[in-house]
Amino acid sequence: MVGKSLPNLTVESSSGKSINLQDLKGHKTVLYFYPKDNTPGCTIQGNEYNTFLNDFKKLNTVIYGISRDNLKSHDKFIQKCNFKFELLADTEGKLCKFFDVIKVKNMYGKMVLGVERSTFIIDENGKIVSADRKVKAEGNAALTLEKLKSL
Repeated sequence: MVGKSLPNLTVESSSGKSINLQDLKGHKTVLYFYPKDNTPGCTIQGNEYNTFLNDFKKLNTVIYGISRDNLKSHDKFIQKCNFKFELLADTEGKLCKFFDVIKVKNMYGKMVLGVERSTFIIDENGKIVSADRKVKAEGNAALTLEKLKSL
């Protein structure tokens, strides 16, 4: 995954705009995939990205949270947590497929397909420079920020 350029994929954003991955140039981008809106771990992760948002901005970095939830669900999640960054609705799983984040997970003894919590850093030219999989919700934003500082 590291070294790949972003594909020509477009998804809807909580801002009401369509976001094409190939347009994410001129600044660094963090794409963090999470399983589900309004769940405990995803709320912790989103709140931490919100807390560090100004630090990311100082590094010329834009944050996008991505799940397979729809825009209505994203809007409720944003309002509840007062997020200051956009969430992308990958309802068709196009981004999840490209980034290979759909994995078999054990949910209460039942095997299901779900989003593996993962974080990707994209450089100013639209190339993936970091790929972290199976990340923990708590501390993910701080670790990503530290990684950005070292790139």
